[in-house]
Amino acid sequence: MDAELTEAARATAGSMSRSLSQQIGHWARIGRELERSPGVTAPAVQAVLEGRGGYDQLNVQEQAIVRAHWAEGIEETRKNLRLDRILAAQGREVVELDAQGEVTVRKTRAARLVGPKG
Repeated sequence: MDAELTEAARATAGSMSRSLSQQIGHWARIGRELERSPGVTAPAVQAVLEGRGGYDQLNVQEQAIVRAHWAEGIEETRKNLRLDRILAAQGREVVELDAQGEVTVRKTRAARLVGPKG
Protein backbone atom coordinates (compact mmCIF):
# COMPACT_ATOMS: atom_id res chain seq x y z
CA MET A 1 0.00 0.00 0.00
CA ASP A 2 1.16 3.52 -0.74
CA ALA A 3 3.12 4.96 2.21
CA GLU A 4 1.58 8.42 1.79
CA LEU A 5 -1.95 6.99 1.89
CA THR A 6 -1.11 4.88 4.92
CA GLU A 7 0.34 7.85 6.77
CA ALA A 8 -2.66 10.05 5.89
CA ALA A 9 -5.02 7.33 7.09
CA ARG A 10 -3.04 6.93 10.31
CA ALA A 11 -3.19 10.70 10.94
CA THR A 12 -6.95 10.82 10.29
CA ALA A 13 -7.84 7.59 12.10
CA GLY A 14 -7.05 8.91 15.57
CA SER A 15 -9.24 11.97 15.26
CA MET A 16 -12.08 9.82 13.91
CA SER A 17 -11.78 7.15 16.64
CA ARG A 18 -10.89 4.48 14.09
CA SER A 19 -8.06 2.04 13.69
CA LEU A 20 -5.82 2.37 10.65
CA SER A 21 -7.62 -0.54 9.02
CA GLN A 22 -11.05 0.94 9.78
CA GLN A 23 -10.03 4.31 8.32
CA ILE A 24 -8.77 2.76 5.08
CA GLY A 25 -11.95 0.67 4.85
CA HIS A 26 -14.04 3.78 5.42
CA TRP A 27 -12.25 5.65 2.64
CA ALA A 28 -12.64 2.63 0.35
CA ARG A 29 -16.42 2.55 0.94
CA ILE A 30 -16.70 6.27 0.22
CA GLY A 31 -14.64 5.85 -2.95
CA ARG A 32 -16.80 2.93 -4.07
CA GLU A 33 -19.96 4.98 -3.59
CA LEU A 34 -18.47 7.95 -5.43
CA GLU A 35 -17.58 5.77 -8.41
CA ARG A 36 -21.06 4.23 -8.45
CA SER A 37 -22.67 7.68 -8.49
CA PRO A 38 -21.55 9.75 -11.49
CA GLY A 39 -23.59 12.76 -10.31
CA VAL A 40 -21.61 13.03 -7.08
CA THR A 41 -19.12 15.82 -6.56
CA ALA A 42 -16.50 14.60 -4.12
CA PRO A 43 -15.33 18.09 -3.06
CA ALA A 44 -18.91 19.08 -2.18
CA VAL A 45 -19.35 15.96 -0.03
CA GLN A 46 -15.99 16.54 1.66
CA ALA A 47 -16.89 20.17 2.37
CA VAL A 48 -20.05 19.10 4.19
CA LEU A 49 -18.19 16.41 6.15
CA GLU A 50 -15.62 19.01 7.21
CA GLY A 51 -18.31 21.55 8.17
CA ARG A 52 -17.50 23.93 5.32
CA GLY A 53 -20.50 23.23 3.10
CA GLY A 54 -24.26 23.01 3.25
CA TYR A 55 -26.00 19.63 3.31
CA ASP A 56 -29.10 21.04 1.60
CA GLN A 57 -27.05 22.10 -1.42
CA LEU A 58 -26.05 18.47 -2.13
CA ASN A 59 -27.94 16.26 -4.54
CA VAL A 60 -29.71 13.11 -3.33
CA GLN A 61 -26.72 10.82 -3.95
CA GLU A 62 -24.32 13.17 -2.19
CA GLN A 63 -26.67 13.46 0.79
CA ALA A 64 -26.81 9.65 1.00
CA ILE A 65 -23.01 9.48 1.18
CA VAL A 66 -22.91 12.14 3.90
CA ARG A 67 -25.64 10.38 5.91
CA ALA A 68 -23.76 7.07 5.65
CA HIS A 69 -20.63 8.76 6.94
CA TRP A 70 -22.54 10.39 9.80
CA ALA A 71 -24.26 7.09 10.70
CA GLU A 72 -20.90 5.32 10.83
CA GLY A 73 -19.47 8.00 13.12
CA ILE A 74 -22.52 7.95 15.39
CA GLU A 75 -22.38 4.17 15.70
CA GLU A 76 -18.68 4.24 16.56
CA THR A 77 -19.24 6.95 19.18
CA ARG A 78 -22.21 5.07 20.63
CA LYS A 79 -20.18 1.87 20.97
CA ASN A 80 -17.42 3.67 22.84
CA LEU A 81 -19.58 5.94 25.01
CA ARG A 82 -19.67 4.98 28.67
CA LEU A 83 -21.93 7.53 30.33
CA ASP A 84 -21.94 5.53 33.55
CA ARG A 85 -18.19 6.06 33.88
CA ILE A 86 -18.38 9.73 32.90
CA LEU A 87 -21.14 10.42 35.42
CA ALA A 88 -19.36 8.44 38.14
CA ALA A 89 -16.18 10.44 37.54
CA GLN A 90 -18.25 13.60 38.04
CA GLY A 91 -19.90 12.24 41.20
CA ARG A 92 -23.34 12.39 39.61
CA GLU A 93 -26.25 9.97 39.88
CA VAL A 94 -26.75 7.25 37.32
CA VAL A 95 -30.36 6.55 36.42
CA GLU A 96 -31.16 3.40 34.45
CA LEU A 97 -33.70 0.62 34.03
CA ASP A 98 -33.17 -2.68 35.82
CA ALA A 99 -33.95 -6.10 34.30
CA GLN A 100 -37.63 -5.71 35.25
CA GLY A 101 -37.93 -2.30 33.62
CA GLU A 102 -37.94 -0.41 36.92
CA VAL A 103 -36.09 2.89 37.23
CA THR A 104 -33.09 2.69 39.52
CA VAL A 105 -30.97 5.56 40.77
CA ARG A 106 -27.40 4.92 41.84
CA LYS A 107 -25.34 7.44 43.69
CA THR A 108 -21.77 7.51 42.50
CA ARG A 109 -18.60 8.66 44.07
CA ALA A 110 -16.32 11.01 42.21
CA ALA A 111 -13.07 9.41 41.20
CA ARG A 112 -10.18 10.62 43.28
CA LEU A 113 -6.87 11.36 41.69
CA VAL A 114 -4.05 10.03 43.79
CA GLY A 115 -0.70 11.65 43.22
CA PRO A 116 2.73 10.27 44.00
CA LYS A 117 3.74 10.23 47.64
CA GLY A 118 5.94 13.13 48.50
